[in-house]
Amino acid sequence: MSPGPAAIDVLVVDDDFMVARVHRTFVERVEPFRVVGVASTGEQAAAAVDELRPDLVLLDLYLPDVFGLDVIPRLRTAGHDCDVMVISAAREADTVRGAARHGVVDYLLKPFEFEELRSRLQRYAAQRGRLLTAVVQSQADVDRVLAGASAPPAAGALPKGMSVETADLIERTLRAADGTLSATECATLAGISRVSARRYLEYFHATGTADVSLRYGVAGRPERRYSWRV
Repeated sequence: MSPGPAAIDVLVVDDDFMVARVHRTFVERVEPFRVVGVASTGEQAAAAVDELRPDLVLLDLYLPDVFGLDVIPRLRTAGHDCDVMVISAAREADTVRGAARHGVVDYLLKPFEFEELRSRLQRYAAQRGRLLTAVVQSQADVDRVLAGASAPPAAGALPKGMSVETADLIERTLRAADGTLSATECATLAGISRVSARRYLEYFHATGTADVSLRYGVAGRPERRYSWRV
């Protein structure tokens, strides 16, 4: 039996211990990721990276002692080459641009569902695998390695358990909608289960072909609304 993929060690950084617990639970549901530590401040994050040497840091930006992005140059100065994925409610364009300049591998806005984080972790794992095994002999090899850093999964390369036929059905349903659709509305129009519709909708959002907005009601969780990106 061939060994499975090597574990990808993750450090979760968030000042809210309940949120950090949720993120840890989410990450540990995705193979081959494993959480090796949790930090709630920038100082703790830097110390944890020194001690634990994670491959990936899930970094909140609103930390009590420093702004999250300021942790990244400190890690680089200390010689750490771990990757950083921002998970934050910060929506300012300057912040997103700053994250890009610091070389983050992804930027995920709160709130989000498990499927959204899972698709991004899987995309990161695939890109990491390409980087670790790449043999570069030509410009084409360089382009092939770097393509996955910003590009979504190739068309037709759907995650396991998803079909091209159902993906096409959901795409047509979204394109034909007058405005946005909830997962329930999309499921009804497409004639499939809500769980299936939600999975495909989140996949399209993760790959950049669908937009998500939040509709807040009187009480309870905000409703996620989807639209096809023109």
